[in-house]
Amino acid sequence: MNAYFVTSTGTDTGKTFVTAGLIRYLRALGQPVNALKPIVAGYDPSVVETSDPAVLLKALGRQVSADEIETIAPWRFRAPLSPDMAAAREGRSIDFDKLVDVSRATIRANTGMLFIEGVGGIMVPLDGKRTVLDWMTSLNIPLLLIVGGYFGAISHTLTALDVLRQRKLTIAAIVVSESERGTVELDDTVASIARFSDGVEVVGLPRLPGGLTEHPAFARIASLL
Repeated sequence: MNAYFVTSTGTDTGKTFVTAGLIRYLRALGQPVNALKPIVAGYDPSVVETSDPAVLLKALGRQVSADEIETIAPWRFRAPLSPDMAAAREGRSIDFDKLVDVSRATIRANTGMLFIEGVGGIMVPLDGKRTVLDWMTSLNIPLLLIVGGYFGAISHTLTALDVLRQRKLTIAAIVVSESERGTVELDDTVASIARFSDGVEVVGLPRLPGGLTEHPAFARIASLL
């Protein structure tokens, strides 16, 4: 059993795209793989087919149904805000202990590769006291850090690395997912981050043309897990 937590420096860096790509790559090799994205903000039930949980379910070859959505993403909120704020909008809250229990139970039950995808960046609040960083620390499984290729991403990435190291969390790999309309060359961003990554492999994933979901980078990332 191998379990990895997919996290990032912020929102819209490509966590779900990378996770789905890895799932498709591993399934093509005949390897068992599963995913869990417990918390989703900005979830619109009227367009379920394009939601992050649906993207993961399709990559897993599972039906996009109410039951499957509930299984893969039990905490769903409409507002595109941090989870604590989105939950408050609905008069709800995230039970942190239950979140950790659900994550651990899924890890124990899984027999192949498991990806637990976080929400937002590493310091996004989950409730009044805890952040995604606390969630990751409680699980203490290796991380896959997804970062963007935008101007400023290098500083954001190195800040994240410093925080994660302070918590003594293991980073399996860093993926630079090229940002749309990015102004910095992907290879330059990868090389700069690699100089400060303390031996953690940094893999660049170019922005793929519409509809394409496969790239050799997924094989490279999978080889590091």
